Amino acid sequence: MDAINCIKGRRSIRAYNEKDIPVSVLKEIVEIASFAPSWKNSQTASYIAVKNPELKQQIADQAMMGFGPNQTRVTECNTLVAVVTRRGVSGYNPDGNPTTSLGTHWQSFDAGIATQTFCLAAYSKNVGSLIMGIYDESRVAQLLNVDLSIYTVSALVALGYTDADPQAPKRKSCDELLSVMQ
Repeated sequence: MDAINCIKGRRSIRAYNEKDIPVSVLKEIVEIASFAPSWKNSQTASYIAVKNPELKQQIADQAMMGFGPNQTRVTECNTLVAVVTRRGVSGYNPDGNPTTSLGTHWQSFDAGIATQTFCLAAYSKNVGSLIMGIYDESRVAQLLNVDLSIYTVSALVALGYTDADPQAPKRKSCDELLSVMQ
């Protein structure tokens, strides 16, 4: 699959069939995602894949802040992935001083790049994905044994195979999106 078709074709998938995602496919997705650019090649993103139905149910019940649609997606997806990012690296010198006026913004920026690259990699393997932003980070971290003094739970991504074929919503025109200053 070429890059343009991958970018234009990837959709948020909210309905999954019963087909299991093999660990070997998850490893291929993460290997591809590892090529996402990051601040000074810091590669601070890592991935926790949850296939255990009981743990997914606990996350749905206790960490999705009562948001029903995401509770359903967590339990119905084949694999829930937590994108975890190391704190205090992106945008900082080794001594801990910021190297940009944007401070911690770069950690979120790197996490976004890593998450999008992960989802594009999943799509290239015919695995659907949905990035979910409504969750209680501290409860997710507790359930997944993530030390929040070192890491941030930057995103939750539901993964699964799907029978759906969602179409892209209308996009803004290039004239709306681009300003050229000459």
